[in-house]
Amino acid sequence: MAKDRDGLFKRIGQGVAGLAGSYAGTLGQLFKPPITEQYPEHKRVLPGRSRGRIILTRSPDGQERCVACYLCSGACPVNCISMQSAQRPDGRRFAAWFRINFARCIYCGLCEEACPTLAIQLTPEFAFSGPDLLGFVFEKEDLLVEHGGKDPDYDFYQHAGVGANEEKGTRSGENEPIDVRTLMP
Repeated sequence: MAKDRDGLFKRIGQGVAGLAGSYAGTLGQLFKPPITEQYPEHKRVLPGRSRGRIILTRSPDGQERCVACYLCSGACPVNCISMQSAQRPDGRRFAAWFRINFARCIYCGLCEEACPTLAIQLTPEFAFSGPDLLGFVFEKEDLLVEHGGKDPDYDFYQHAGVGANEEKGTRSGENEPIDVRTLMP
């Protein structure tokens, strides 16, 4: 019984010590001057992987990277991305119009992950606001930038290995297409 009483007093002592320690920490901070960051004047540098405003980038030759594959709009959980595809005279696809509603966007980055051409990229810019909800609907002209973003040297058509108007197997370094019927047993 004396052993139970000693264990009880020990637990009570630990509780009082924990409570006193937390009050001591609070009182210690009470008399220190506050640290206030002057936000609009002094902005903190955000990490490169932070997710903010979406941009559409260009390939190294200056053309739009977006091929209007609809993967970004399919991956978007809030359905804030819409577009219409079209085809250029040389056979390459592009987005005739591209629209993002930033009032609905949750900046999850799934559209950036789904994009096979690295056209959509999220920037660290996060502070943009306005009184009108229609001001948050950005068109392709508002999103398109004149650089390649995080991967300036990436060219989708160079890595895809197929030209827009070329037959398969005719590019340099590309093998002839295989007739699958010859592979049958």
